[in-house]
Amino acid sequence: MPKIIVIGAGITGVSTAYALLQAGHDVTVVEKQRYAAMETSFANGGQLSASNAEVWNHWSTIFKGIKWMTHRDAPLLMNPTPTWHKYSWLAEFVSNISRYRENTVSTTRLAIAARKHMFEIAEREGIDFDHVRRGILHVYYDKSGYDHAAKVNEMLVEGGLDRRPVTTEEIQSIEPALTGAFYGGFYTPSDSTGDIHKYTTGLARICERKGATFLYDASVTRVERRDRFHVAYAAGMASGSAPSEIIEADGIVVCAGTSSRNFASMLGDRLNIYPVKGYSITAHLEDELSQNSAPWVSILDDRAKIVTSRLGMSRFRVAGTAEFNGLNRDIREDRVRPLVDWTRTLFPGITTNKVVPWAGLRPMTPNMMPRVGKGRLNGVFYNTGHGHLGWTLSAATAAMIAEAVTKEFPVDMRLTA
Repeated sequence: MPKIIVIGAGITGVSTAYALLQAGHDVTVVEKQRYAAMETSFANGGQLSASNAEVWNHWSTIFKGIKWMTHRDAPLLMNPTPTWHKYSWLAEFVSNISRYRENTVSTTRLAIAARKHMFEIAEREGIDFDHVRRGILHVYYDKSGYDHAAKVNEMLVEGGLDRRPVTTEEIQSIEPALTGAFYGGFYTPSDSTGDIHKYTTGLARICERKGATFLYDASVTRVERRDRFHVAYAAGMASGSAPSEIIEADGIVVCAGTSSRNFASMLGDRLNIYPVKGYSITAHLEDELSQNSAPWVSILDDRAKIVTSRLGMSRFRVAGTAEFNGLNRDIREDRVRPLVDWTRTLFPGITTNKVVPWAGLRPMTPNMMPRVGKGRLNGVFYNTGHGHLGWTLSAATAAMIAEAVTKEFPVDMRLTA
C-alpha cells in the first residue's frame, strides 16, 4: 500500500487525507500545531459560498486598494513597505486580470462540485458542524454596486450557479432581521454556512479511525528524495531546538497554507503564495433578544466586504477585510472595530459585550486559483493556495489530488478491504 505524507492539517490537508484514505492509501498527516484546524481553518467567515467565486483580479480592486491605503479601517489594506515577495505577487496579480472572467467561471464550477462532495462526506460520516442551509444573500446600497454585481452574476450563472436578483422587499422577506437602506441584492439558496473548525476536527477524528496517523507538534525541517522521500521533523513545543525525527513515504502532498511556498522551495518548485490576513469576530448570543436579532440567512455586504454566518443558537460569526502585511498574525483593534460597528448597525438587537476576535492568513495565489496537481519531482503533489475559498473548494480539490496520487501510485483495493 503506497504511503503518502500530507503536510498540514487545516481544512485542505484533512480533506486530502480523507480522500486518500478512501482511495486506499496509507496516510500520515504532519502538522506543526498541537491540533488540527488551529490556523486559517479556526474561525473563518463560515460560508460555503459558490456565490463568492468571483476572483479579485479586476482593475476595480487595484483602484480601491490605492484609494484605501491611508485608511487603517478600510476593507482592503496594504502595508506599503516594499518586499520582493509582495510586489512580485502583485505584478502577477495584475497580469492575471485578463483571465478574470475565465477564472471566475472555473471557480464557480469547482465550488459547485465541492459542495456535492462535502455534503456527501458530512452525511456519510455524521459530522455535526452547525450546518445551516438557508442560502447566502448579497446586499448592495447603490446602483453602481448592484450593476457590477449583475455582471458578476452572469459569470456565476454561466458556471452553473442558481443565483437570482432580489428587490429590497424580497431582501426583507428573505432575512427579516437585517436592517438597512439597500438598493437591491442577489440570493443563492443553495449556498450554506457552518463551523469550519468543528467540521475539520470532526473529519480528522474520522481519518484517525480509518487508519491515518496524525503527527502534531511536528515542524517539518527538511525533505529529501532518495529511493523514497525522507521527511525530517522536530517534535514538541521547543521544536526549534529538538532533534529531528525521520519518516519515509512514497509521495508527499503539500497542504500547508501560507507555508506551502517554503515547502515548494525545498522540493524544487516555485509556488507564489502570499498571506492575506482576514479578521473575524464571534458574538456570543447569551440573551433571547440577541438570539432573535441575529440572522439565520448568511449575509455578504459587498461594500464593507463583510460576511456572516449563524453558528447554532448561541453564536454569530462576522468576518471580512483583506490585509497585505506579510506573515503578521496580530489582531488589530482598528481592524476588528469595523466588524463590531457593522454588527451593531445592521443588527442592533445583538449584544456585543461578549465578542471574540480572531485573525487568520489566507494563502492566496496571484490568479486566485488553488494550486492542485503534480510538482516537478515524481511523487510530489500540491493542494494549496485556495485563498478566501478554502472551505468552499477543499472537498473537490481533495478528490482531484487523490485521483492524481492514485494514478501515480495505484492501489489494489482488494488488499485494503
